Amino acid sequence: MNKVKLKIAGTEYLINTEDDVNNMKRLGDELNAKIEAISRHSTFLSTTMAAVMAALEYCEQAKKVSEEAEQLRSELKKRVEAEACSKIELSEARREIERLSRENRQLRIGNSRV
Repeated sequence: MNKVKLKIAGTEYLINTEDDVNNMKRLGDELNAKIEAISRHSTFLSTTMAAVMAALEYCEQAKKVSEEAEQLRSELKKRVEAEACSKIELSEARREIERLSRENRQLRIGNSRV
C-alpha cells in the first residue's frame, strides 16, 4: 500500500493507494487544476461547489468514454462475426472449387477417350 500526499483546492490529503504514486500525483494535480479553472471561471462558487462541478465533468467524460467503448466492442463483435462468416464462405468456396476441378478432370479424361 502506497501513501501519497495530495494538495487539492488548498487542502492536503493523505491517500492510501495500490496505484503508482506518480500517477496518483498526476491525477491529484489534474483535479486541482480543474477545480481552480472552474473557480476562476465562476467566482461565486465555493470550493465544494467547484469540486462537485469538476466531479460532474469527470463523470460525464467517463460516461461518454464508456459508451464509446461499448460501441467499439459491439462493432468489433460484428466484424469478428463477419470474419467468421467469410472464413466459412471461403472454406465452402474452396471445397466447391476442388469439387469442380475433380469434375473437370474427369470430364477431360472422359473426352480424351472418346
